[in-house]
Amino acid sequence: MNRSFRLRKTRSTLQLGAVIGLLLVTAVWGATFLVVKDATVGTPVFSFLTWRFAIAAVVMLAVRPSVVRRLDRGTLGRGVGAGFLLGMAYILQTLGLQHTSAAVSGFLTGLFVVLTPVLARLLFRQHLSPLAWAAVLTATAGLALITLNGVSFGSGEALTLLCAVCFALHLLALGRWSPGRDAYALTVVQLATASVMCLTGTLPRGPRLPEGGSAWTAVLVTAVLASAFAYMVQTWAQKQVTATQTAVILTMEPVFAGLFAVLAGGERLTVSTLAGGALVVAAMFLAEVPGAKAAGRWGARKAPDLPDLGVPGPVPWSKVCPRQDSNLRHRL
Repeated sequence: MNRSFRLRKTRSTLQLGAVIGLLLVTAVWGATFLVVKDATVGTPVFSFLTWRFAIAAVVMLAVRPSVVRRLDRGTLGRGVGAGFLLGMAYILQTLGLQHTSAAVSGFLTGLFVVLTPVLARLLFRQHLSPLAWAAVLTATAGLALITLNGVSFGSGEALTLLCAVCFALHLLALGRWSPGRDAYALTVVQLATASVMCLTGTLPRGPRLPEGGSAWTAVLVTAVLASAFAYMVQTWAQKQVTATQTAVILTMEPVFAGLFAVLAGGERLTVSTLAGGALVVAAMFLAEVPGAKAAGRWGARKAPDLPDLGVPGPVPWSKVCPRQDSNLRHRL
């Protein structure tokens, strides 16, 4: 009895730590937007992303070089799959931004919060309670109020919607495959793979070096904090909470971005922004209600594994969140 109580208490503590960790990640992403916004004006976005992810992977390897010895075939295969989805999401979003506004891009990318439970239902027959769906829809309404002024649908919107699908699959895959795996090793492989994916966007000339101190600062800050730290925390956190809960919590990113923008004196709060932020916060609390948690777990029926790409067990996959009315999503 005591052992059962201790296990439940430990599990509850880990889940709380995961929620706090994910909130910290969204705060980092929101804060770094101010750093990245000007830097990406002088540096091509694909070059910026290539350096960002490459440096993040190198820093993690330098901090813990022994991680190479823990890269078994399963972790390597899962990491490559996760990194592929991560890189593809950024590429699709970047291409979409050439044909649509940043506000619309932010909203459509943020639809991963809806696509995550929908895909979980289609792919895994995962059941969500009405309370969990209420959290998802409330978060989506909040995103619309924060980011959206009008929508038309064309090639840019279609590419951005595919980007949201990739991010949703990334969340589902981490939730399915990160348990039992070394989060550090899995993150290193993801980041290295994403860097190679973004490198393709710089061909045939290759990535351009950042110009000036502010551009290098942006690269280093996003590499260390918004990539290495953030994705390692997310990979670990998804061992403790469901993909749907993660998706809802990550919608706090535009709330933090707006808060930091206001504190920096760059933007003013509007009624729609305040209302949207309140809805997102409410959605996060709804997602943490016990009924929503229970419904978010893999159901009594075991979900089928995702395709095997030649490694033992299922192979993986691996985030931009919406932005307030700004020139570019901060994760760029």
